[in-house]
Amino acid sequence: MEIGDCSPLPDFSRLEQVWRRDRLCTGFESNDSYPHYPQPRDKSASLSKESGTNHLSVGVNIVPELVPSLIPWFMPCLSTSLPNWKSSLFMSRIHLHLVSDSTGETLEMVAKAALAQFDDAQVIRHFWPMVRSLQHLDRIVGELKANPGLVLFTLVNPDTRKHLEERCRTLGLPHVAALDTVTTALEDLLGQEAKGRPGRQHVLDDAYFARVDAIQFTIAHDDGIAWEEWEQADILLAGVSRSSKTPTSIYLANRGYKVANIPLVVESPPPPALFSLRRPLIVGLTTAPRRLIQIRRNRLLLLNEATETSYVDEEKVEKEVVFARRMFADNGWPVIDVTRRSIEETAAAVIRLYNEREAREIPPRVGPKPI
Repeated sequence: MEIGDCSPLPDFSRLEQVWRRDRLCTGFESNDSYPHYPQPRDKSASLSKESGTNHLSVGVNIVPELVPSLIPWFMPCLSTSLPNWKSSLFMSRIHLHLVSDSTGETLEMVAKAALAQFDDAQVIRHFWPMVRSLQHLDRIVGELKANPGLVLFTLVNPDTRKHLEERCRTLGLPHVAALDTVTTALEDLLGQEAKGRPGRQHVLDDAYFARVDAIQFTIAHDDGIAWEEWEQADILLAGVSRSSKTPTSIYLANRGYKVANIPLVVESPPPPALFSLRRPLIVGLTTAPRRLIQIRRNRLLLLNEATETSYVDEEKVEKEVVFARRMFADNGWPVIDVTRRSIEETAAAVIRLYNEREAREIPPRVGPKPI
């Protein structure tokens, strides 16, 4: 089968034939009848971007490129540069190495916050905590070489840090010290050098044991238990069932706050002591009824119980939410809508309210207004 113009070439000399062939292949000669198949593309596209002769040179990397003038019209033009085309496919998946000389909690939070700014990023995390010796670091280098990617580190020991940076440069890996900018700024403002001791935020000081006491108190005063000791709490969370009271309480306890919580039930009013508390900040948690029904129904499914009960009845749930909201308003308690909030966001809002009250140094409102 013959395709295209099969007529013989004119009888030119061999040198002239070679010259005309090179001009045709490099696109210098324009011919409306070439190519013979439909191709709605720019006719100025050429096989080479260089007008000079195509000679190979030692040490020059020849980058293969797609040839637009030879791509059929029905094929999409992906790219004109092969490396860029490959990077667009594979750069969304990376290896992230987190190297820390302590627990790595700070480093992990920094990485999580940064990655949250990117969509559809496939990140394979490699976590390396408690790296405090060159021997330990050498064992990690093999993994860095096998899985090249970004190295994020918090190493305060200068020798360990220098060794890691040297190996990363040798392997051609990008590496970032997560706390350098903040530490340098604090050194300039405080007029002193950083101590360079790993894990100082995890020392067993008074703040650490106070946080342990807060966690124990919160667990012992969950779901309305031991209401006689509520006056010892820093914060008390009130809300209907499944309004994220317990997980928010635990999160706040890890931040050092003693937290109690109580579920508000229409058929079972809270103890009168709730309305005469002076020390704790009482915060009401509310949510949209439909969202609350979804959460409760999922809870029943996990417990293998019937999903069609009064616990998820729409009319009853709406009455519960109204009951709780009226109690919050009558007692002047601040309210947080947790419908679209994560536990961390809800806890941050509670801490802001607590700090504002502490800054005002105004005693909370006293006066029972039970319903």
